Amino acid sequence: MNVLVINAGSSSLKYQLLDVDTREVYAKGNCERIGIEGSFIGHEENGSGKQKLEVALPDHKTAIDHVFEILENVPQKVDGIGHRVVQGGWYFPESAIVDEDVLAKVREVAPLAPLHNYAEADVVEICRNKFPELGNVIVPDTAFHYNMPEYAWRYALPRDVCDKLHIRKYGAHGTSHRYIWRATKQFLGDDVHKLVSLHLGSGASLCAIEDGRCKDTTMGLTPLDGLIMGTRCGTVDPATVFFLSREGGYSIDEIDTMMNKQSGLLAVSAKSNDSRDIEDGAAEGDEKCQMALDMFYYRTAQLTAEMVCSMEGVDTMVFTAGIGENSDVMRQGVMDRLAWLGIKIDPAKNAVRSDEPRVISTDDSAIKVLVVPTNEEYMIALDVAELLSK
Repeated sequence: MNVLVINAGSSSLKYQLLDVDTREVYAKGNCERIGIEGSFIGHEENGSGKQKLEVALPDHKTAIDHVFEILENVPQKVDGIGHRVVQGGWYFPESAIVDEDVLAKVREVAPLAPLHNYAEADVVEICRNKFPELGNVIVPDTAFHYNMPEYAWRYALPRDVCDKLHIRKYGAHGTSHRYIWRATKQFLGDDVHKLVSLHLGSGASLCAIEDGRCKDTTMGLTPLDGLIMGTRCGTVDPATVFFLSREGGYSIDEIDTMMNKQSGLLAVSAKSNDSRDIEDGAAEGDEKCQMALDMFYYRTAQLTAEMVCSMEGVDTMVFTAGIGENSDVMRQGVMDRLAWLGIKIDPAKNAVRSDEPRVISTDDSAIKVLVVPTNEEYMIALDVAELLSK
């Protein structure tokens, strides 16, 4: 089956057409700066080089119309469409075929992820109207975490407030964490049971996975919680919000922007939200950049220990996503903080770059450590093929 995977953001839209059976990617691209001046589409197909098409993209409807026009020139036809949905809320413990009720629920839970869900719902509706003969499937990022134990997802707030407003830990990156479990299980076989998945990118989260089930994760009601990230502060004392409001005079919207877009590695390094720039700065003696790295290592190791606690043990750890897959410096820094667990990293293996899963720990390491490139698009396509085939 050929599946078109669509990932609509607040001002972007990524797409990929792939064969679920062979995993061949026929075409992929991204629509950038939707609704902003200077919009364009980057596109490549069948192994050809990237093309940059400068086109006006005032809204997502225009963007998806352009995508379908481009795909008309691709010989392979679309059999089904899969949509990444950031927030499934209290409705979706798994992926679902889209009907009017499902689409309404995606919009209903949108206040939990307003920059994403509304755009995603609009794109789903556009696809259904444009190609009513094709099945559409939503794959919520939160679904994998939906059935974690209640003691892990419940907040110690008044029950009536939580029930009324559906306040709980939802997590994120669930599709990536689910893929990491699947790929690692295929790679290691029966040697993996208790796995910590470290999805480290501009957005970052950890997930404790025991025999395929999520036991806990680091992101909470929103993706702001947990690790220090590119521009997100991660976990801070909740009273910080009140203090900033009362003593600093900041509005709620200003605090929201500060914590989501002006904090994290960017704030600590005073240089960049890109870990590569920060690593370069630290290597050149920039103390603020070094502090950003030290805080990232410490916080990642600290929360890894929390994930281990949730499973009462660990046998496998996997690095993935932009930083996790590409930065041997970050991997080594985090693992050094966890050496007390008996982890030993082989520097030569850690320095290798590859698109394939690989072990970077030594043979006598108490815990097996791997790097596994994530593939959320393939995971989404698998769900589409499974649901539509029924």
